[in-house]
Amino acid sequence: MPKNKTHSGAKKRFRVTGSGKVMREQAGHVHKFHEKTPQKARALSMDILVSKNDLKKVKKLLGR
Repeated sequence: MPKNKTHSGAKKRFRVTGSGKVMREQAGHVHKFHEKTPQKARALSMDILVSKNDLKKVKKLLGR
């Protein structure tokens, strides 16, 4: 039986914490910072939890 492979796109976009929570980066934090206030840019830079509705699919893509 072949090994399961982690989805390459998912492993670049999600990370799993030590307690098993799945984190993602927030949308809108990569470019166009000249249009955002420094406070908004800082707030967007923090990772947040993946929503409960998407959690099962994301964990499957990560091979967990």
